[in-house]
Amino acid sequence: MNDSGVRAVDVVVIGAGQAGLSAAYHLRRTGLTPGRDFVVLDHAPRPGGAWQFRWPSLTYGKVHGMHSLPGMELGDADGDRPSSEVVGEYFTAYEEAFGLQVRRPVEVTAVREGHGGRLRVETSQGVWTARAVISATGTWERPFWPHYPGQEAFRGRQLHTSGYRGPQEFAGQRVVVVGGGASGTQHLMEIAGVAAGTTWVTRRPPVFREGPFTEEWGRRAVAMVEERVRRGLPPQSVVSVTGLPVNDAIRAARDRGVLDRLPMFDRIAPDGVAWDSGRTVAADTILWATGFRAAIDHLSPLRLREPGGGIQLDGTRVVRDERIHLLGYGPSASTIGANRAGRSAVRDVRRLLERSGDPAPVGASAA
Repeated sequence: MNDSGVRAVDVVVIGAGQAGLSAAYHLRRTGLTPGRDFVVLDHAPRPGGAWQFRWPSLTYGKVHGMHSLPGMELGDADGDRPSSEVVGEYFTAYEEAFGLQVRRPVEVTAVREGHGGRLRVETSQGVWTARAVISATGTWERPFWPHYPGQEAFRGRQLHTSGYRGPQEFAGQRVVVVGGGASGTQHLMEIAGVAAGTTWVTRRPPVFREGPFTEEWGRRAVAMVEERVRRGLPPQSVVSVTGLPVNDAIRAARDRGVLDRLPMFDRIAPDGVAWDSGRTVAADTILWATGFRAAIDHLSPLRLREPGGGIQLDGTRVVRDERIHLLGYGPSASTIGANRAGRSAVRDVRRLLERSGDPAPVGASAA
């Protein structure tokens, strides 16, 4: 720590989920020392990234695959165990194996322009300055709640996927599930087994995809998302362009009528939802499985957004400021994409550090 109490490092990594840990691993491989040359800051109370907040009924066997972090295989995990436990234990072992010295819980409140071309990272645990910042904060902290007329007058309960803890709390209730993604269908199929009735509504007709998810299909989906961020538009999730993979559980739910979808309602009534056509559905609970937005408010002081509303990227590098890399944003939101993005970001960051010719900070404290 220097005389002003500000800690100086080469790189600050914000977030210790899949993408953040991948970046930390590759920074270490380039010869940078954790805690001295770079620091990883994570807001969560323990290892596991956003996975630690998933509902207990989301077992590891139900997730769409978890790509191993670089340098350590996940191995054979028990598909009946909660994914939060499986991934949490794996991330814990990973951090320890590579000595990544993740600091937590640390809330990053703002990244600003500092002195001498450095970035100033303000947090709940003090200030760091860095020559580059890798922001890998994902989306879990920014659940998206659409607004519909009458929402405030609804007498039942409203909750978001981020607050979902399993089907048991919906026993005997009439539940409207909003959202056509993977979470919405998983919630719906679970709740249908205990609820008095379920209704599924989505803005667009859901697209169910038969057959295996091939590497070629995956590349096409990622390319579609990547094109948006290259143009400075808000990213779509990779899942939103891949469709919903059909498995035995999906087929059974379709046969039972659980996945009979209705178009989006027009307003919310005190005791349910309503359409302009005159259709109404009574509800005790509305579950909003409406996704998340990128958690990047801490970067607002740098004014990185384009007129289109998004942040324009070249790979993972922010076009408006080459010192900033975004991981888990757009095409790197998938687990395999996060790994590749971590490697790519560190390669660019290393070139930036070498090009600047500025030696590593002298006398910097072990962060």
